[in-house]
Amino acid sequence: MFLVRSAFWLTVAFVAFHPHDVDLGATASALSNRAVDAGRQIVAQQILEKQILPTDCALLRCAPAAAAPHAATASLQNQPAGRPMQDSPVSGSVPFPRPRPSWLG
Repeated sequence: MFLVRSAFWLTVAFVAFHPHDVDLGATASALSNRAVDAGRQIVAQQILEKQILPTDCALLRCAPAAAAPHAATASLQNQPAGRPMQDSPVSGSVPFPRPRPSWLG
């Protein structure tokens, strides 16, 4: 019932307050076209930047990003081959919920 009343009053408000000299369909399609054009422009800029950037990677700002994958694989290779993480003991600092009281069954 609440939804029916809400839909009714929203419809009444739209009919009472809608702008009379505005074509909502044309306005919506114009906004949609502007959004699509802006998205195309952003994608084109990103593609152009990605094509130019690898040739310009001799700068110092590119060095950490280029070295990051090698550092990650090196850290994985240096781990000891002991027990897997699932078998390792749980530290005492992790909070556990209290056990269920016996009177709850």
